[in-house]
Amino acid sequence: MKARTVLLVILLVVLADQALKIYIKTNFYMGEHHDVLGKWFQLYFVENEGMAYGWKFGGDGGKMLLTLFRLAAVIFGVFYLKAIIRKKYHRGFIICAALIFAGALGNLIDSMFYGLIFEESFQNSTVVAKMFPQSGYAGFLHGKVVDMLYFPIIKIDHLPKWIPIWGGEYFEFFRPIFNLADFAISTGVISILVFQKRFFKHHDTGEQNATVETSAVVNDDVQVQ
Repeated sequence: MKARTVLLVILLVVLADQALKIYIKTNFYMGEHHDVLGKWFQLYFVENEGMAYGWKFGGDGGKMLLTLFRLAAVIFGVFYLKAIIRKKYHRGFIICAALIFAGALGNLIDSMFYGLIFEESFQNSTVVAKMFPQSGYAGFLHGKVVDMLYFPIIKIDHLPKWIPIWGGEYFEFFRPIFNLADFAISTGVISILVFQKRFFKHHDTGEQNATVETSAVVNDDVQVQ
């Protein structure tokens, strides 16, 4: 696979991810949601201060650490992609690695720059944030990741009480709200797990056993030492 094909995949994912995030951030107020395909697929604006799918990680210090980890992962990813392209890994594996890289880069952009280029989006407010204000809502590396994809496919007000632990409680599937970058990462990881045998199958090295021709007569009287 050529490097420009991989670059094109990465650019498409990052541009689509950032375009949707910027649209949501500048047109939705915090908590605003709209149906896309009925009640089971919605655009629902929330901001994620930590990890993917709304998981959090250790306050401001954890936020900084997570952003630096993402930065290190993206830098490592550049060299890793170059290596697997040069070594001609399976095309599907390279695409999966590119999706993971693009997703990490998409969320890294939020973490690094969104605090500088956007106004704060406040809870319980119908005010929409502006882009490029006089001052942003946070410093470099402290931006929040914009999430918007919500799939509440199943909602049950009260689970049967006979179910252990969660009996009688509210149940929802799928509860996390995520973005295109998260989706790209998950698609890449899951595809690698599902198709790993195909991606990493052993190829014939082309080596063949050498044969030696001889004019010597071979019969029962010849001993092989």
